[in-house]
Amino acid sequence: MRILIAATEAVPYVKTGGLGDVAGTLALELAKARHEVALVLPLHQAIVPVKWKLEIAMDSLRVKMGDADLYCRVWARQALAHCRVYFIEYDRYFHRDPIYNDGSKDYYDNGSRFAFFSKACLDLAQALDFQPQVIQANDWQTALIPFYLKTWNYEGYFRKTASLLSIHNMGYQGHMPAEICSFMGIQRWQFRESEFESFGGVNFLKGGIFYADKISTVSPTYAKEILGEPGGSGLSPYLQRRSNDVAGILNGIDQKEWNPKKDKLLPARYSAEDLSGKAICKAELQKKFLLEEKADKPIFGLVGRLADQKGLDLLKEIIPEIMRWDLQMVLIGSGDPELERFFGDLPKHYPGKFGSYIGFEPKLAHLVEAGSDFFVMPSRYEPCGLNQMYSLIYGTLPVVRATGGLADTVENFQPQAGQGTGFVFQDISSAALRDTLGWALHTWYHQQDEIAAMRVRAMERDHSWKKAVKEYVKAYKEALVRRALWK
Repeated sequence: MRILIAATEAVPYVKTGGLGDVAGTLALELAKARHEVALVLPLHQAIVPVKWKLEIAMDSLRVKMGDADLYCRVWARQALAHCRVYFIEYDRYFHRDPIYNDGSKDYYDNGSRFAFFSKACLDLAQALDFQPQVIQANDWQTALIPFYLKTWNYEGYFRKTASLLSIHNMGYQGHMPAEICSFMGIQRWQFRESEFESFGGVNFLKGGIFYADKISTVSPTYAKEILGEPGGSGLSPYLQRRSNDVAGILNGIDQKEWNPKKDKLLPARYSAEDLSGKAICKAELQKKFLLEEKADKPIFGLVGRLADQKGLDLLKEIIPEIMRWDLQMVLIGSGDPELERFFGDLPKHYPGKFGSYIGFEPKLAHLVEAGSDFFVMPSRYEPCGLNQMYSLIYGTLPVVRATGGLADTVENFQPQAGQGTGFVFQDISSAALRDTLGWALHTWYHQQDEIAAMRVRAMERDHSWKKAVKEYVKAYKEALVRRALWK
């Protein structure tokens, strides 16, 4: 198939979250399966052409918006034999760092920035004569692509091109003032409740849901959660109308980067057959975070964004109690300033028991995944989640809430049946988290044989992209069938 993937971030070029992991890795995995892939990104300030040996593909591309013609330059590189990556250079919109906000609030012109980028993706494809069978848009930033495909006059060029809108997080929808309609090219009759209108303004994601041929999200459970509230973040009625077109496709993980057998960032490698290297990683983790260097003390690790969505407020409530238990805890993350201060100060209050690093450092993140015995993710909602999959493959047993991708990837411990790869709880409460941490701790001290068996089961799970690629191709074909029905 010929596939165009439009995204505002993608590894290895620029990444702020899970979208970057999926867009960059999926493009390469599709290419390895011999599909023809064009990945289109903005040329953000962080993407330096010299570093990536980019070449100019088009010196001047005309992008016709609703009330203006803008001109941009296009750079490109051949990532793989079947994958070419294009970068839209328009400094007024994209020469910024960070890419979505100034560190405290969203850029005032985000609507214009990403409406332009969405339209540029289509104008570029036509200018290059790359006629895709399917265009995959990702999140609200490119959710206008299905709208442009269906309504803009391209003289029939995209008449048979289908769209798949991938939603990575319903919490971000692209709410913009109504004044942007003229720049976007929305007609008066399209600014209505069933399409783009939302509380008097424009909702990019809502419009994308209306026009997309197929809608996907990043786990089967999250696909169900967004059909109701609170999972749908206010858009569940519009998703329910398209429920037959919604698919949940679980992300894979990059097993070149995340593989305990080959991980060069670790002090020792290991496998399910020989876990001696994991013990070395645990000793190094205790040393790095100034914990008591005792092999028999279990370490509960956390890596991620410090936010209420991730359930860190629940953990905050029970820290005084669980710090009296016979365990250790390490945390790496940044985000909410109040949570940063709280967790950043804990090593002073609980020396030898709690270690924290406010920020992100890849080598430390890999060490936490490998050296911990348990990994804690008490998320209120988690569309997919990657850290629990990293943990499983590293033999670090997850303690998670049953939501989204966490429910799809972590099997709850059932000692009588000899099943399970982690410890799962249901309620969004500090008490449920406390009790589940206690259950994991009790299992550690009283059922070490069960811990060992769970580790082996966890490490044997397949979290590669092979299954996901097949499911995306199936979704693309279903989108083509749906596209043929559009009049």
